[in-house]
Amino acid sequence: MLTKQIEVEVEGRLATVTFNQPEVMNAMDGVMMKDLADIVDQLKNNSSVHVVLFRGAGRAFSAGGNVKAMLDPNGPMKMEDVMADLSRLALSMYSMPQITIASVHGAAAGLGCSIAIACDIVIAEESSKIAMNFIGIGLVPDGGGHFFLKERVGTTRAKQLIWSGKVLDGKSAMHIGLVDEVVADGEAWNTAQQRAQVILHSPTASMAATKKILHAAGIVELEKILKLEGEAQVAMRSTTDHREGVQAFIEKRKPSFTGR
Repeated sequence: MLTKQIEVEVEGRLATVTFNQPEVMNAMDGVMMKDLADIVDQLKNNSSVHVVLFRGAGRAFSAGGNVKAMLDPNGPMKMEDVMADLSRLALSMYSMPQITIASVHGAAAGLGCSIAIACDIVIAEESSKIAMNFIGIGLVPDGGGHFFLKERVGTTRAKQLIWSGKVLDGKSAMHIGLVDEVVADGEAWNTAQQRAQVILHSPTASMAATKKILHAAGIVELEKILKLEGEAQVAMRSTTDHREGVQAFIEKRKPSFTGR
């Protein structure tokens, strides 16, 4: 499986998904989001694959959504279609029987953060920059970000992280349970591969059964949250604050929000 922006390699029971847009820190446009949802769907239904690794090429895991693509509210990045693809992606990642591992280095921001923490195991380098920073452009977390953040750190802390857009390094993220393991810079990928091999030499059918049991009740809640995220994101897309946030990001200045 290969697309222009994502590489997928399957070796035996191990699949590796690589976000391959290093020139933009693996920021995702609508096409890349749809491709990723399609790829995860295919892997979910591939009974020969037992572990899936996610990583980013270049100097980041993923900087999230491509902000420049959001400049035109009526452009090709139509929010309704995007949210449908992201909902499909989040549900597949949460319900897939494979054990998923995120190898995080550099930025895992916005949607990139949602994808990373949707994985069963998150391994991050010390200097990683992990942030649910949708607030900076007047949007709400998507890709199930509300759900996965709440699962990992609880409702109260999730609200604070979302509202502040605070950037966490690897150790700070592990301290609050946002990631599972922190390693020295340059070691995330090797560690993730080693962890994958340990899992592949374990009774993966038993592990998959436990994942299914623990996630069973959460699927209903995730579906509800994804519906609410979709409605909210479409609404936020048309706000003055969103347009100001995007423009300020492009112009590299502090935004002036008005609550509208």
